[in-house]
Amino acid sequence: MMKNILFFGDSLTAGYGLTDVTNQAFPGLIQQKINAAGLNYKVINAGVSGDTTRGGLARLDYWLSQPVDIFILELGINDAIRGVTPATIKQNLQLIINKVRAKYPEVKIALMGMQLPEFIPGRQIAEFSHIFSALAADNSIALVPFFLEGVAGQRHLNLRDGMHPSAEGYKVIADNVWPVIERLL
Repeated sequence: MMKNILFFGDSLTAGYGLTDVTNQAFPGLIQQKINAAGLNYKVINAGVSGDTTRGGLARLDYWLSQPVDIFILELGINDAIRGVTPATIKQNLQLIINKVRAKYPEVKIALMGMQLPEFIPGRQIAEFSHIFSALAADNSIALVPFFLEGVAGQRHLNLRDGMHPSAEGYKVIADNVWPVIERLL
């Protein structure tokens, strides 16, 4: 029986700016790795560009109406850029995790950690960077410490805006994240 992996996030999950989201975005590349490994999982891309933890919480029920075996959570950076406090971001992410677990107690969850760009004021950077490791520890879930590892700040791996990965950038991300997801399969 086919199992579902729900990728729940913002533009970094949605594949903002790519010409072929299905094959070039992070979820699509993970589907290719799943297929190559002969595993029976279907990837669902529930990424919405510009989404926040609050927005994610508001739209979560829709996505939980179908079975979810693995839940990949990638939200929080848009909140930080908009000045939402790290405490609120953490609380909203915890509420998302709680809701997913309440509906699917056997679900396996992986959290995609983020780091703030240098232009955000100092104290918030430290507080924000601890959100993801704390949530992963508190909830015993898998963690990718920095989703954009090896891609952030690399001009040749990002779109012209310097914030969103290019198709080549997503290949680096998929290779970095795959070991964490593969362990959940």
